[in-house]
Amino acid sequence: MTSLLLLSLGHGAVPGFLADHAPADRALTIGYVPDAARADAGAAWTVAERDRVVALGHAVVDVRLTGSDAATVAAALDGVDVLYVAGGNTFALLDALRTSGADVVVAERVRAGLPYIGCSAGSIVAGPSTEPATLMDDPAEAPGLTDGRGLGLTDAVVVPHADGKLPPYPLELIGRTLDRYGSDHELVPLCDDEALLITGPGWKVVESA
Repeated sequence: MTSLLLLSLGHGAVPGFLADHAPADRALTIGYVPDAARADAGAAWTVAERDRVVALGHAVVDVRLTGSDAATVAAALDGVDVLYVAGGNTFALLDALRTSGADVVVAERVRAGLPYIGCSAGSIVAGPSTEPATLMDDPAEAPGLTDGRGLGLTDAVVVPHADGKLPPYPLELIGRTLDRYGSDHELVPLCDDEALLITGPGWKVVESA
């Protein structure tokens, strides 16, 4: 059964998700995918996101997709209990997934039961299409992408930062995104203190301050 927690920004729902969807009889290992921020490695916001995951108190290992291949990613996933796909540029992340072959590997593992946590870009790529992110992120960061298909782990497409409180994503931009893509996609706008919890075929919005 698929288990996903798709965050906008806040991590408040993560501890409960880990308790419900990961083994409780031993320490957890969280696989951290940083590739959405590959153009901003070392930036304060990327460091802060990883620090929030480390602060959960579990072992955290990086699972880097850029320059990797499907076999290497599969071997890395063998050693993790939960996959965390971090924020950044949606199209850079999708490009890393696609060129490494990790898109197929990750989708197969999550459908087989590997819990998936996404944040912002990591939440968007879990859906069927990244097209609704076009106004929010720059597709030019991944000029080699030929289509915007996501991982297809859910029919919903998360629109993060929907409360307009994060400076790069004002309410006007969120509104244009919903207007332009809402008729073609099942959009789920999430405020930064919310998350989309997906268990099997159902989903619900939960608090995640």
